Amino acid sequence: MVDRVLATPAAEALIGKLRAVHGDLMFHQSGGCCDGSAPMCYPLGEFKVGQQDVFLGRIAGCPVFIGAAQFEYWSHTQLIIDAVPGRGAGFSLEAPEGMRFLTRSRVFTDDEAEELSAAGPPPRGDAV
Repeated sequence: MVDRVLATPAAEALIGKLRAVHGDLMFHQSGGCCDGSAPMCYPLGEFKVGQQDVFLGRIAGCPVFIGAAQFEYWSHTQLIIDAVPGRGAGFSLEAPEGMRFLTRSRVFTDDEAEELSAAGPPPRGDAV
C-alpha cells in the first residue's frame, strides 16, 4: 500500500526526543492562518480531532491528520514530514527545541494514485 505520509530520519529523531519528554504524540497538518501551513505536533489526544479530519497514516508510530479542505488540495501528493533547524509555530511541541517540523511533498505516480483510488477514501475522525 502506498503511504500518504512519511517521515525523514531527522523528523523521526526529533519525534523520539519529544516522545521521551511528552509521551505518545500526534500530528495535524495545519492549513494556514496563525500556524502557517505546517505539521503541528501535540501530545496524543491534546488536539481534538473532528469528523472532518482525515487520517493520513502514521509516522514513527504517531497518527497524522489533516483537515478535509486541506486534504482536497494535498490528496495527489505524498506528504513527507521533515525536521530542520529553526523556530516553527508556537503551538507545536518542537518550538523550544530549536527545530521545526516542515512538510515536503511529491506528486504520486499514476500507479500510486490508481492504487490509492482503488483503496477508497482514507478514514476520518478519531476512530482510527
